[in-house]
Amino acid sequence: MRETKTRNAPVASVGLALAAALSLAAGTPDLAWAGDEVFTVANYPVEARAENAVAAKDRALADGQRAALRSLLKRLVPVTAHQRLRRLPPMKAGDLIEGVRVRSERNSATDYIASLDFAFQSKGVRDLLRREGLPFIDEQAPTLTVVPIWRASGARGSKEEAAWTNVWKGLDLDHALTPVKLEALKSGIAPGTVEALAGGDGAAIRSLVAAYGRELILLAVAEEDTAAGRLHVTLVGRDAVGAFILKRAYRLDPVDAGYTSELAAVVSLGILEGRWKAIRVSNSASSGGGGPAAGPGASYSLGGGDMLIAVEFQGMSEWQDISRRLSSLPGVEELEVAGLSARGARVTLRYAEGPERLADALAEQGLSLRSSGGNWVLRIP
Repeated sequence: MRETKTRNAPVASVGLALAAALSLAAGTPDLAWAGDEVFTVANYPVEARAENAVAAKDRALADGQRAALRSLLKRLVPVTAHQRLRRLPPMKAGDLIEGVRVRSERNSATDYIASLDFAFQSKGVRDLLRREGLPFIDEQAPTLTVVPIWRASGARGSKEEAAWTNVWKGLDLDHALTPVKLEALKSGIAPGTVEALAGGDGAAIRSLVAAYGRELILLAVAEEDTAAGRLHVTLVGRDAVGAFILKRAYRLDPVDAGYTSELAAVVSLGILEGRWKAIRVSNSASSGGGGPAAGPGASYSLGGGDMLIAVEFQGMSEWQDISRRLSSLPGVEELEVAGLSARGARVTLRYAEGPERLADALAEQGLSLRSSGGNWVLRIP
């Protein structure tokens, strides 16, 4: 793994800053300073095409910095104030970069594709949010142990179980506001205990706590219902906010089951972070935006507005055009890039009015959103 670290260095130009950010520095310490873990956005996908490899890398990293900063601000700010993030003044994301770590990369004469860790200057980000009067939480919750469990009608498949665990591993668990440690289901836990927990028996949490020796532990139970075309996910246990159980269903992708699992894991982590932010944000912080403090259930949504969309495009310039139109559409919230390739992307977002109304709004922007095989596909017609 390659990495670099800088402190408050002025950015003379995008090209110079990015060249410095990707210089080799073997043995450099971790990017995040002690206590600043939440200011790192890890394993972020970037990609760009340009007239040559150097220009493609510069463009990918510049776009990645901006996108990672947006992701960081959404992490820190309660959902109730996310709309106000849209009104932030223009800023240079590169000016807030502490360092960049390359996890993986590949390139050609005109393309650059990589997975990067972006560490942002904690003081600079805090100053920005305070200056704009935005409430934010930058204190991590105590580490939560999550046990991913896959259940299917019929025999349990080890392949599906591993895939469900792997989508959790692919999330930025260390830097989340609610850091997560993954563990397997202990052999000593009886199937009846899992059934009782998934059924809402809060008393069974004591058995879980005793088995793992930890107070903060959560089961993430995924159950595939192929007949109904749904993936049912139950979160049950105790996090830093308290004991809770949450059930929601996601439309199954008939071709790629991992597609649905990926969305379910992303939303689940967002719910855990939302619970923590809601309980931590103070009345004084929230009143800075002219609104009331968020209650324990106010900063995450249990509605049906979460969507996972496959975006199809012919090249990176077309992807950037689609991304720009989509992100600027009123009502689109929590827009995140879950995956990116040369001809397609996966994005997650929330649109409170539902997919059909979103399709109508996107049509006015010259974009086509259609349901294909139970999945939503977005492209330029």
